[in-house]
Amino acid sequence: MRGQDTQQGALFSYVSLEERIPADHPLRAIRAMADRALRALSPLFDKLYAPSGRDSIPPERLLRALLLQVLFTIRSERQLMEQLHYNLLFRWFVNLNIDDAVWDVTVFTKNRDRLLEGDVAQAFFDQVLAQARAGHLLSDDHFTVDGTLIEAWASHKSFKRKDEPPAPPADGSRNPTVDFKKEKRSNATHESTTDPDCRLFKKSEGAAAQLCTWAMC
Repeated sequence: MRGQDTQQGALFSYVSLEERIPADHPLRAIRAMADRALRALSPLFDKLYAPSGRDSIPPERLLRALLLQVLFTIRSERQLMEQLHYNLLFRWFVNLNIDDAVWDVTVFTKNRDRLLEGDVAQAFFDQVLAQARAGHLLSDDHFTVDGTLIEAWASHKSFKRKDEPPAPPADGSRNPTVDFKKEKRSNATHESTTDPDCRLFKKSEGAAAQLCTWAMC
């Protein structure tokens, strides 16, 4: 008999978030390590918040959410809040119930800044590092890594001399007219006006130099 493609809203849900997450999911091990680190940081959290007033976002949940943002390369906190609305795995990891409201992105950002200003991020990293050291997961052996060049979102016209003011537009348009042909340019004397962190790189002799950011892989 063919099943019917109809949906009927249920008044109650009898399956918890804990049951929905596979027992061998990689985030379970990460969540256990994060929770141990957060329990050790509880006295530090107490010093950052006033003893009375409106409840803030629990710092433990905020740090778990930021950890998800890094692990899953979520581009913005607005997108992170959107994911928390409907992603049951993310809700479980952050410790939100299925019916809990997700925070406003502005409120989330302000609470995040409070933690960063209080050096909580560094303390959290130190706790995780201590767990890895206790588990003999660290090594002093030297190793080499390869690198890759990520093309920057900056044009060659933005790569200008550091000691010269920007040239005014010559043709009445918003962008200046730039002629950099036969001009010797280097990272020591030039930088991009739109992305100062990028550099002029090339992977091999004879290859064209591109404005890139250096990333290790």
